[in-house]
Amino acid sequence: MTDPISDMLTQVRNANLALAPELEISHSRMKESIANILKREGYIADCQVEGKTAKKLRLKLKYQGRKGVIVGLKRVSKPGLRRYVRATEIPRVLGGMGTAIVSTPRGVMTGVDARKQNLGGELLCYIW
Repeated sequence: MTDPISDMLTQVRNANLALAPELEISHSRMKESIANILKREGYIADCQVEGKTAKKLRLKLKYQGRKGVIVGLKRVSKPGLRRYVRATEIPRVLGGMGTAIVSTPRGVMTGVDARKQNLGGELLCYIW
């Protein structure tokens, strides 16, 4: 697998469209950070790390009736073309209704937090 973050976003998108209550993906610290941001922003209900040696990340998705809370996910910075932005260049997703996730020197955070702390970095993905 060349892009584990893209794979994670695809699994979340597919589980959301299939109305699956939860999904299990392989663990990495970057994926865990992204999942914690999704939980904090209200896109997923819960995220837990399970296992000692072969860790898994279990995500519980949120739904409003028969429709998922997550409408769309888009991977921006890819292995073939990395996208780096300054703090002033971090885009607003859907006029502030969505979330941009940025990997900064101080960790993975939302675009709003990075802008407040005047930090730039790699623009990982958009979620709305």
